[in-house]
Amino acid sequence: MKKVLTFLLTAMVASSYAQETPADSTKTWTAKGNVSILINQSTFSNWAAGGENNVSGTANVNYDFNYKKGDVSWDNKLIASYGLVKTNNSPFEKKTDDRLEFNSLLGKKATGYWFYSAFLNFRTQFTKGYEYGTDANGTEIRTEKTSFLSPGYLQFGPGMLWKKNDGLKFNLAPATSKLTFVDNSFTSGPGYVDGSYFGVDEGKSMRYELGFHASGYYKAVIMANVSFENILSLYSNYLEDPQNVDIDYQLNVVMKINKYLSTNLSFQAIYDDNAFQGFQVRQVFGLGVNFGI
Repeated sequence: MKKVLTFLLTAMVASSYAQETPADSTKTWTAKGNVSILINQSTFSNWAAGGENNVSGTANVNYDFNYKKGDVSWDNKLIASYGLVKTNNSPFEKKTDDRLEFNSLLGKKATGYWFYSAFLNFRTQFTKGYEYGTDANGTEIRTEKTSFLSPGYLQFGPGMLWKKNDGLKFNLAPATSKLTFVDNSFTSGPGYVDGSYFGVDEGKSMRYELGFHASGYYKAVIMANVSFENILSLYSNYLEDPQNVDIDYQLNVVMKINKYLSTNLSFQAIYDDNAFQGFQVRQVFGLGVNFGI
């Protein structure tokens, strides 16, 4: 409980410093985005229908730092979120969200809406991830499965960008390098099978891929005080099973109540057969205290 409260307090203090830079056509750099805090608490006492006391909180950061001068544009986006939940019946504080992502897209105008481009994408998590179970006595136990930079993903490559404005663009990069980083302690155990931990071979800490990357971005205000942001990323590895296309789709919806309160929905679906044979799905919904919108 103490760690949960400390996390929430720290997030709130950090958020209070987040400010939006207003759009100004004379400036080469613009910054915009928001920091939101989602908090949930439930308490039950002699409740016939049952229930478990819990407190949870999630902090989200979604910020854009964009540069534009002449025929050059450089778009940067930081997405980060971290959440914890503590229940009475578990000795562990468990994560409800944990992600860190940075996207950078540099373009030099070619013709019309087309730009020569170079992109970079980095993804990982902040803290350790666990798989939970019980021992022979029924006591809950956990086993570490992931950690910071295990896995970590880095993609980069040249390509062509079609950009109508900051809210509508897509990028095609046919010669994209993808590096997957892991802690080799996860790939060095007895009986480890090559590729079974995020595609990395036995005793190794990195996997290299070369392939085709396509990404799209669309953000719009669909009605008063309601905005939605779509981010799609596709990747095919030329070197192995190119038909198994990695998919990463994100949807972020903000429904503003007033300057500081909003209802926030964050949805993400990932398909990556090196990580999991099926879709990974993440969804967070709640009332947010927002700063810098």
